[in-house]
Amino acid sequence: MYIDYHVHTDFSDDSTYPMEDVVKKAIALGIQELCFTEHVDHGVKSPALTYQKNKMDTGSSCHYESYQAEYLRIKEKYSRDISLKFGIEFGIQSHTISEFQQDFNQYPFDFVILSCHQVENQEFWTQEFQNGRTQEEFQTRYYEEILNVIRIYKDYSVLGHLDMIKRYDEYGNYPFDKTKDLVTEILKTVIEDGKGIEINTSSFRYGLTDLMPSRDILRLYKELGGKIITIGSDSHQEEHLGYQIEEVKNELRTLGFDSFNTFDKMKPVFHKL
Repeated sequence: MYIDYHVHTDFSDDSTYPMEDVVKKAIALGIQELCFTEHVDHGVKSPALTYQKNKMDTGSSCHYESYQAEYLRIKEKYSRDISLKFGIEFGIQSHTISEFQQDFNQYPFDFVILSCHQVENQEFWTQEFQNGRTQEEFQTRYYEEILNVIRIYKDYSVLGHLDMIKRYDEYGNYPFDKTKDLVTEILKTVIEDGKGIEINTSSFRYGLTDLMPSRDILRLYKELGGKIITIGSDSHQEEHLGYQIEEVKNELRTLGFDSFNTFDKMKPVFHKL
C-alpha cells in the first residue's frame, strides 16, 4: 500500500500547494491513501482568523474551517480514486497544551502528529533556540520539552520527526548515548499510551546521514515493544509528495518491523510491510 501521512498544502503558512493539485499528483503517483497534516503552532503563530489562498509566511496557523470545508469537498470529488484523511500537525509546547486540547475537541481529526517545532516560543530553524546554549543544553532541553508535553497531552496519534533538532544543529551529529535516557522515557510513554512515532522522509531532502528518527531510535523503539509507525514525506511542494516512502518501508523491514500504519478516526490500522 502506497501512502503518505505527512502532507502540507496552502492551508499551512509555509506552502502554496493547492489541496486539489496535491490530490491530483498523488493519484498520478499511485498513492492510495493520503493524510493532510496542516501546521498549527500556538505561541509563535497567531490563530488564522481568515484564510488567504497562496499566501506564504503569514505567521498564522491553519484556518480550521476553510481547511475542513475544502477537505470535505475534495474527499467527495475524488472518493473513487484515493482515500483521504483529515489530519493535523500540532506544534505543542508545555504552555500551549490547553489551546491544542480545545482545538482537538472541536474537530473530527483522523490523525494528529504531535511535533516539537519550538521551545519557550523560540524557533529552531532561525537558531533562536540554540543561540546562547551549548549543544548539550539545547539537545537536552528539546527532548525534555517533548517528554513534558506527552506526560500531559494524550490526544495525538504519533510523534513527528522525533529527533528533528538535528536538522538545525550546526555543531553536527550529537552522540545518541547522551540523549538515550530521555528518548527511552519518551518512547516508553508513547508505547504505554498506545501512541506511535513517524518516520519523516524529509531527512533525505535535508541531506541528513540517517533516517528521522535515527535508526538507533527505531531500534530502541522496537526493543521497547513499539509497533505503531507512520511514514510521511512532510511534503510542502510537488516534488516532495510521496518521496522515499517505499525506500523507508525497506528500511523498516531491515530493522525487523513487519508492519506500518494508517489511521481512521484516531485509530491505528496495521498494514503488512
